[in-house]
Amino acid sequence: MLETIYLIKKIVMKKLFYPFAAIVIILGSAFTVTRFQNWKIADNYSVKFEGGDPSGEFGGLKGTIDFDPNDLASSKFDAVIDVATINTGNGMKNTHAKGEQWFDAEKYPNIRFTSSAIAKTPAGYEAKGILEMHGVKKEITISFSFENNIFKGVFQVNRLDYNINTAEPNHGAASFKVDITVPVVKA
Repeated sequence: MLETIYLIKKIVMKKLFYPFAAIVIILGSAFTVTRFQNWKIADNYSVKFEGGDPSGEFGGLKGTIDFDPNDLASSKFDAVIDVATINTGNGMKNTHAKGEQWFDAEKYPNIRFTSSAIAKTPAGYEAKGILEMHGVKKEITISFSFENNIFKGVFQVNRLDYNINTAEPNHGAASFKVDITVPVVKA
């Protein structure tokens, strides 16, 4: 009798073991935590623009940076600059730049970049995405490097593409070089 019970127990255990093991494996993989780098923007960043006259910088950079060089398909940027933080080094130019004719900071308080794809390049990386400025959204590509927890990128923006002072296309520069340096720390 004991042999029969032992044999039945052994058969039942074998039949249950493999389905149980499969369930454990499936559940375990469903809750696997992906190692991903979330970054916080450090205070000593710089967002500079140069177009002859005017040139200057923006403060007020905030955003979400999810970046892993080993998982670029899941990496993304969502960065926002407060237009009212523009600093050309001249108080009157700052006021003028925030006004209706130029950035219209009251109506369009932010400049935003949201990436749609990040790829490796021979020189570093590039982020494709939408730059929204002055109510206009345009796709751009920003080339950048990432070393020692610092993102560095340079790209060109034409203010006329974003309907910024189109009434005076020759007043000041139309095309601006934007130079970004963003140190980050792990969030």
